[in-house]
Amino acid sequence: MDLKDVFRYEIEHSKVDPSEALDSRGDDVTTIKCHGKLVLEFKDKVEAIFKETPFHGRIIVDLSDVSYMDSAGLGALMRLKLSAMKHGGVSVSYVEMTPRVRQLLSITNLTEWFTS
Repeated sequence: MDLKDVFRYEIEHSKVDPSEALDSRGDDVTTIKCHGKLVLEFKDKVEAIFKETPFHGRIIVDLSDVSYMDSAGLGALMRLKLSAMKHGGVSVSYVEMTPRVRQLLSITNLTEWFTS
């Protein structure tokens, strides 16, 4: 299997730019950069995000390097956002979605939910 097809991710921790207004989420920012295919085959790797991601502050999920996503990958991203929402004071934003990911969200009528 080609490395570009294997799901992997990087987690980066930073702080909100001081020029931005702080709110109840504080100043912590966790960016998760996803690569490869978000599919059932890599379910364990996707679920590892839940174990490594502290649910506080702002969580940004960068999907710019996701080449393909199936319903299992979509479900995992939904669970991540729902889990964060349960903690309160946490926001999850999905950014830099590829056209393929946007198409899946459109077909499933989830575009607004993922972009809000």
